[in-house]
Amino acid sequence: MHAWPASEVPALPGSGRDLRIHDTVTGEAITLAPGPVARIYVCGITPYDATHIGHAATYNAFDLVQRVWLDTKRQVHYVQNVTDVDDPLLVRAERDGLDWVALAERETALFREDMTALRMLPPRHYIGAVEAIPGIVPLVERLRDAGAAYELDGDIYYSVEADPHFGEISHLDAEAMRLLSAERGGDPDRPGKKNPLDPMLWMAAREGEPSWDGASLGRGRPGWHIECVAIALDLLGMGFDVQGGGSDLVFPHHEMGASHAHALTGEHPYAKAYVHAGMVALHGEKMSKSKGNLVFVSALRRDGVDPAAIRLALLAHHYRADWEWTEEVLDQAVERLDRWRAAVSRPDGPSADALVEEIREALANDLDAPAALAAVDRWAARQAETGGTDEGAPGLVSRAVDALLGVAL
Repeated sequence: MHAWPASEVPALPGSGRDLRIHDTVTGEAITLAPGPVARIYVCGITPYDATHIGHAATYNAFDLVQRVWLDTKRQVHYVQNVTDVDDPLLVRAERDGLDWVALAERETALFREDMTALRMLPPRHYIGAVEAIPGIVPLVERLRDAGAAYELDGDIYYSVEADPHFGEISHLDAEAMRLLSAERGGDPDRPGKKNPLDPMLWMAAREGEPSWDGASLGRGRPGWHIECVAIALDLLGMGFDVQGGGSDLVFPHHEMGASHAHALTGEHPYAKAYVHAGMVALHGEKMSKSKGNLVFVSALRRDGVDPAAIRLALLAHHYRADWEWTEEVLDQAVERLDRWRAAVSRPDGPSADALVEEIREALANDLDAPAALAAVDRWAARQAETGGTDEGAPGLVSRAVDALLGVAL
């Protein structure tokens, strides 16, 4: 599966700072100091509907991570998956009378278009669950053969008891885990499971649903968590730098994925840092496909909204914060974009060297994009009030905003 085209990232004078970011496991900010190649895995979409603002906010956060690393002159090995076969996709396809493959391809293509318009840097590897199946099957077999998985009516379940580190990511008690498991795709009440929290690794073929050859597992399709683990271990290996996603993935997805990897490799940790973006609400409720309270990026673009304004609306909120999308949020972003473009359109202006360092410092401090925006606002205000004599300043500001914030002026 191919990703989307990369926008050029302008080179800036000097060098960026190492990223200090909030780690879900420790509950504290930690300084990331990757090697020459920084490794990041971000969980992707299940393509049964278009990209909404909540998706865009999450991917914007990890786009900033990439940009901070690139500014330190590192390379970035970024991997993202697409869960292109799963129950929600099959349910939506049946509801709308569509072929599930065609639905997945259509929505994945639209996602690519939205990411391109928002200037999100693409992953080096963009992998679908279906194409990952040949690598998933052997991992499930290994877990089963090692006694870390068991069969139940043809389905294969992972035993959370196989991992002594289970629970270290979410820090939840068993009852909270059970409730979230039921809410987020698990089946804690299924009779016969060794532990209600045990997640499915391989679902035996169901009549009328797609299935694949699973060798000794029989025909079926993979569970959600093992999909990401197979892709990440294959392309990044254990101990990669950042596991990213929305805060709704902390449990069960990231907890279970790490547990699978620990049991498979005997190594710990799966990732050096777990970084999670907050949720975006609309009309007082979390924006989600299941509730249908969505603002689609593609719809905003069709209405003529500049993608740079959409991106500024996202950047105006700290990535870990839960916030609400409103017309006022978008209006403020449009106004800010107009001010910034007017400021950089002049032939000279106040020196921008200090501004570049302010943006770098803000982003290195747990991706504090609102502080970075405020710094650019102050420079634009000085430009409007008094101007300046530095002929290179407007161009430097434009390049810095593009390189570090992903906003094209």
